[in-house]
Amino acid sequence: MHRAWQKMLSGRRLDIINPSPLDIEIEDIAHGLAFQARWNGQTRGKYVFSVANHSILVWNILLLENPKIKKKWQLISLLHDAPEYVIGDMISPVKKQIGNSYVDLEKKLQEAIHIRFGLPAIIPKSIKSKIKIADRKAAWIEATEIAGFDLKEANKYFLEPDQIIIKKCKIVLKDPLKTREEFLNIYKILDQ
Repeated sequence: MHRAWQKMLSGRRLDIINPSPLDIEIEDIAHGLAFQARWNGQTRGKYVFSVANHSILVWNILLLENPKIKKKWQLISLLHDAPEYVIGDMISPVKKQIGNSYVDLEKKLQEAIHIRFGLPAIIPKSIKSKIKIADRKAAWIEATEIAGFDLKEANKYFLEPDQIIIKKCKIVLKDPLKTREEFLNIYKILDQ
């Protein structure tokens, strides 16, 4: 028999192919994302820049640009890469090359995560667009501050934020356990 489930630190067994919202815990997501390196670990600094760090950065940018946005949309931004806690972070060009099987797997996981936390499985296009813009601006900041991109190259692939966001969203590399706690604290604020 083939095993398609992952044993989580919470004790849950998450079937990655057919995920059940009942097997998803925020602590597992926070832990997995805090230890998952962005940029395939190709960043400067003492610690890797994790997917949890990136998720927090995207949330910050979304909130700076949309200060009155509802908490549920903020939570969706924090969880926008949550499937990566079990399937890893893969750069977009590789995702496109792999094709629909990866996209479908990621989508099923994302929908199960949303259902688990009482969020809409399908996100309105206007909200999805705002999160994608924040995501591309976060990638630009990461690319120029820690991933070795020059401005011209970063502007070609990502979206340059305005100077206010650049000044307010400086990257601070930290121990993954501290990042996990920060992620969980933000989650607790947004899940009220």
